[in-house]
Amino acid sequence: MENQTFNPDLLQVEGLKVTPETAIPAFIILLLFYIFIMVSNVGLVVLISTDPSLHQPMYLLLCNMSVNDAFGASIIIPRLLSDIFLPISARFIRYSECVVQAFSAHLHASCVHTVMMIMAFDRYVAICNPLRYAVIMTGRMVLKLSLSAWTVSLVLVLILIGLSVRLSRCRFVVSHPFCDNASLFKLSCESVVINNFYGLTFTVVLLSSSLGSITLTYLKIAVVCLRSRSEVLNRRALQTCATHLAVYTLMFVSGFSIVILHRFPQLSDHRKLASILFHVVPPAMNSIIYGLQIKVVRQKILIMFGKTLFKNSKTLYSY
Repeated sequence: MENQTFNPDLLQVEGLKVTPETAIPAFIILLLFYIFIMVSNVGLVVLISTDPSLHQPMYLLLCNMSVNDAFGASIIIPRLLSDIFLPISARFIRYSECVVQAFSAHLHASCVHTVMMIMAFDRYVAICNPLRYAVIMTGRMVLKLSLSAWTVSLVLVLILIGLSVRLSRCRFVVSHPFCDNASLFKLSCESVVINNFYGLTFTVVLLSSSLGSITLTYLKIAVVCLRSRSEVLNRRALQTCATHLAVYTLMFVSGFSIVILHRFPQLSDHRKLASILFHVVPPAMNSIIYGLQIKVVRQKILIMFGKTLFKNSKTLYSY
């Protein structure tokens, strides 16, 4: 592919590196993860959307996370599954599709941070200013926060990918499991100093903003809880904040590990695996953590599951 005997708009992508013996197990495991991610996250969105009692800011913001998780898994996993039984030399993707995949992958990763920040703000208002919570976190405010989270990520990622698309191409091999910004600008023989500078700035600003805002938010929440002698308030804060922090920690560690592994070229295979896991593990775990830890959601799921079992048993005994 490095010579230009092929269509210049056709790229060779590395995909998931597996041996013939591990291809089937890898396919089954990845497929089961994808099914679970889609069913659990889409199920949460449907449950919250159809139940009026769950039309509260906290759960509406949770819909943003579930939509983003389903989106992030769908842009990566199906493509990996479709190529898993093909040799690397036969795995091709059009340049336009590669750009879309890279854009979508970075949009998903960016929205994880911005959505988590607005969810932290919601918890801060609920715990530190409960009497004004209903006044501050109105439906209009929830909509504004959600749109701002997606819009900021959209603009930042558009610039990121735009800087790579402007470059001419002299290579046609994507040495990565899927297309991302780095794999796009590495196709060029031109100077990529601007790309590296903006990419590094983008990463530092995004990570430091999310980590800084969430740390500051939870420090203020901790101060309020320490000053308060209300066991109800402290228990409520522990329940909701522990869930949010667990999700954020999982996401931050999995994402930051990719950034760290970029500094060690000899660990490129580990970095590639970590980049895949970022689109698999957090989306799968988030629905479990929120679905099982939030009492109202857990009760709704159990009620729906109980009704389904009752209907099935009733149908069975009717024969």
